[in-house]
Formats: sequence, C-alpha cells, structure tokens
Amino acid sequence: MFEIVHMSDVVRIPPSRLKNSLRDTAVGILKEKYESMISTELGYVIMIIDASANSVGKLIAGDGATYHRVSFSALTFYPKLQEVVEGEIVEITDFGAFVRIGPTDALLHLSQITDDYLRSDVKQGVIIANQSAKSLRIGSRIRARVTAISLGKGAAMGKIGITCRQPFLGASEWIEQEVVRAKQPQAQTPPKEKKGGAGGAK
Repeated sequence: MFEIVHMSDVVRIPPSRLKNSLRDTAVGILKEKYESMISTELGYVIMIIDASANSVGKLIAGDGATYHRVSFSALTFYPKLQEVVEGEIVEITDFGAFVRIGPTDALLHLSQITDDYLRSDVKQGVIIANQSAKSLRIGSRIRARVTAISLGKGAAMGKIGITCRQPFLGASEWIEQEVVRAKQPQAQTPPKEKKGGAGGAK
C-alpha cells in the first residue's frame, strides 16, 4: 500500500550547496539519499514530499560543511501479504507475466493464473488458456493478491509474488463475468415427491 511516513535525519550541507534556501537544499540532499531506495523497514521510497531543517547546524573540525537535523515526510509503497492490488501487465515471459504495481513489478507465475492449462507466447506478448480461451496480454489490467514479499536493502529491486487463483481476481473482464454470474438467480431444485400413500388400515 501507499503511505506517507514521517522521519528525521541529519544532513551534511557543504558550502557549495547553500545557493538556495536551507529547506530546498535539505530536500535536494534527502532526494539523493532516499528516493528509489528499497528497505525492509520502509519498502519502496518513491519521493520526498517536504522537509524542515533546523537553522542551527553543527561544525566538525576539519570539515567545512554544516550538519543540520531535518524532519521530513516521504511517499512510500510497502506491499503487504494477502493485500489485493491492481496493476498492468508490462512483460510476458515463458514462465508467466510481470505486473506493474505501484513503483515496481510483481511476478505472476503461470501456475498462479488459472486452473486451466496455459500457453505463453512471448513473441505475441500473450498468455492463452486452452479450454476457457481466457487470455492475458501486455497492457491487460488485472487484480491480484500478494503472496510473497522479499525486499532487499539498498538498490536491490526486491521480489513480489502475486496470484489470481481466487474468486474475483484476474483480468478485469474475467472479474466482470464473475460478478454477472454471481448476480444471476440460482435455479432451485423442485422438492422430491414422497413415496407411498397416506397409510390406511389393511
């Protein structure tokens, strides 16, 4: 899910960076440090929204820069296990598809699409089910559930696994068809007739 988190840090501001306001300079340094970072604590840091820097800095002997404590807010994306997400297929491979969710791509393995036998055509950018004729292609919008998360530190991309093998998940048109079927009245089975008569005296 997307979330705005509030944090604090200390930034080193060399004299050459003090051309703009202290706030703008601090925001620029924080962007360089945090944006596009992935961590197990924050998830994917998308952007620094705002920052407030203490106007009183500290000097360290032999270092001409000043150190300022800053409080700032950042927009992050941290997927949760079992969370339902929506995204767009951006790549078809022999083993499944990559789906863009938020700032990253999640793996939708062939085994996690449907119960049907699937055929992946990488050149055409499509995955086709043999019996149901369902298909996924680059650009398809899907709804899926997060089943696996592995976030590394630093610049590592991390790994996210998703599934569509649950009711009301999959391509948008599949879900629409499921909703229509769910709204249709169920055919009622007529009650069975009882055998035998009323049971008179013999």
